[in-house]
Amino acid sequence: MIAAATPRPPLHGTDGLPPLVRRARLRDAPALHALSLAFIRSGALRSRSIDHYLAHAGEFLLATGRGRTSVLGCLALSDEGDGVAVLYNFCVARGNQGQGLGAALLRAALADSRSRLVREVFTATATGAAFFRRHGFASAGPGRAPAAWAAALDPARGSEVLSRRL
Repeated sequence: MIAAATPRPPLHGTDGLPPLVRRARLRDAPALHALSLAFIRSGALRSRSIDHYLAHAGEFLLATGRGRTSVLGCLALSDEGDGVAVLYNFCVARGNQGQGLGAALLRAALADSRSRLVREVFTATATGAAFFRRHGFASAGPGRAPAAWAAALDPARGSEVLSRRL
């Protein structure tokens, strides 16, 4: 007898419905900035002005609850050329963490990367290494990360550089 695989339960936001992940638009920049501020204040994210979110809105994916308009999570994916991308500004609103929003955002970012023929995605995290490892990321060896991006990392933050080959 062959046992059927048990289907995984759908990922839900706090409203009980699956998250909606979409590309951010220019008009989303203030909400992206507002969501990120709590993480900037805590030191989990690098400080970025509203101008960064306005200038780079197209790099961001955002998650909302189905039927809701508030931004519950976001991340950005910067194309660094030569088949390499950098994932940054990854955050999920407190109270909505652990609901699958981060995983949905990361899956969407990796799918987007594959569609753009990205071969490797890098990120730096001071606190989220376990999350990224669960999603196939591993410590990146010295010198593998895009040089300009790696040089801009603040060593005082103690971030670990991780990568995932696609």
